[in-house]
Amino acid sequence: MNISIHSSFLPQNDPEAALSFYRDTLGFELRNDVGYNGLRWLTVGPVGQPDVSIVLHPPAADPGTTDAERRTIEEMMAKGTYGSILLSTTDLDDTFEKLQAGGTEIVQEPTAQPYGVRDCALRDPAGNMIRIQEKR
Repeated sequence: MNISIHSSFLPQNDPEAALSFYRDTLGFELRNDVGYNGLRWLTVGPVGQPDVSIVLHPPAADPGTTDAERRTIEEMMAKGTYGSILLSTTDLDDTFEKLQAGGTEIVQEPTAQPYGVRDCALRDPAGNMIRIQEKR
């Protein structure tokens, strides 16, 4: 088999804030912007990697989601426990400095983890946890 990752999904509750963060702060390109019934889905991805994307979607857009489930999703997003993604960079210190200078919500400064990687953690505007590992 030859399987690869094409898209990963993260929730967003403010499309403009999400677009600003992923495009302007992380440097990703906007690949698709779709609106439907007052909701908005954004597809972004790293420049030079056209086969890998993140779809930023409205949380609980599925019509089968109950009001109680929507509230739970909103609570989890606010805590940063609903969505997460792992990114990588060749220079973690430089990346971290730029993110910190841009006012990004930092959760953890660059740290050598006991499981063998060096990474940092931050949150996007929707509260999603983003960890950035340094490539070796």
